[in-house]
Amino acid sequence: MLSRIEDEENPPLAVIFGISGEKLTSEEKTFFAQVNPLGFILFARNCLEPGQVKSLVAELHKCVGREAPVLIDQEGGRVQRLKPPHWKAHPAARKFGEAFQRDFAKGRAALKDNTASIAAELADAGISVNCAPVLDILYPETHDAIGDRAFSADPEMNAALGSAVCEAYLDAGIIPVMKHIPGQGRAAQDSHKDLPAVEASLEDMRQTDFLPFKRILSKAFSEAVWGMVSHIVYKALDDRAPASCSRKVIYDTIRKDIGFKGLLLSDDIGMGALESMGDAGIRAEKALRAGCDVVLHCNGKMDEMRQVAARAQKMTNEAVMRYNRSVAWVSRNVS
Repeated sequence: MLSRIEDEENPPLAVIFGISGEKLTSEEKTFFAQVNPLGFILFARNCLEPGQVKSLVAELHKCVGREAPVLIDQEGGRVQRLKPPHWKAHPAARKFGEAFQRDFAKGRAALKDNTASIAAELADAGISVNCAPVLDILYPETHDAIGDRAFSADPEMNAALGSAVCEAYLDAGIIPVMKHIPGQGRAAQDSHKDLPAVEASLEDMRQTDFLPFKRILSKAFSEAVWGMVSHIVYKALDDRAPASCSRKVIYDTIRKDIGFKGLLLSDDIGMGALESMGDAGIRAEKALRAGCDVVLHCNGKMDEMRQVAARAQKMTNEAVMRYNRSVAWVSRNVS
């Protein structure tokens, strides 16, 4: 069970770090113990087989002296860090959108069963947070970086299926992270490599891209759900900075307009979209100052992690409150 943050006078660093390999190096152990990040994120390079992953998660907890969140991207399809033969192959989200269109009840039931299967594998490994579901809307211009990771081109369908995914994860004690707020489907470039810009009007985005997020936020379980903000410039919202580094987008759009009150993560600050902003430490500082509660740094490179730790702040009181509220909800729900 995830630990609450009890020492609000000395909270964790507002960072979730990746690690380099299947085992922690002595340098990583010392570094994580010193800087005390909120948590960690695993990738395929870290996941050999179930016993190894369990041991790695236990090591990570030991480094920071608490049951810290351990995240993963286990969406299914192309984005699946736990892979066969030791873990099941799960379909991409688009498959469930297609099934839902054919038969509402059967499609939704299949999605909930699939999500429960993923959740069971994560829980068995000690992984507590899954960076899913993808709530982006499919458009003709949607880049393949999203592609079949999204359910459909229908905002209402994405809302229904995204809600089912979040609820199924929470029922199993796994925290879901809905992404990519405020919507990445209109981006025609891959933010892993470039900085996309979206031209749509605010009103158009309100009627489409924002809708799945807003629908989920109307659910009783929404206080437990985390969010991930995209590295996209939305010209109608802020024509200068990507959403992850824009106070205007985070406060005016994500917090007020969409109404998101949960823990807000940046997408990976190592992505090419932020390349022009400076080194990893500067990127982390800008995202946190803009209003992200926590930044993700995923590549496990020690020199970059040291840059991040040197410039990132500790979690704010508001971020601690949002985190603890999520942990308390999950604890009540699965106890």
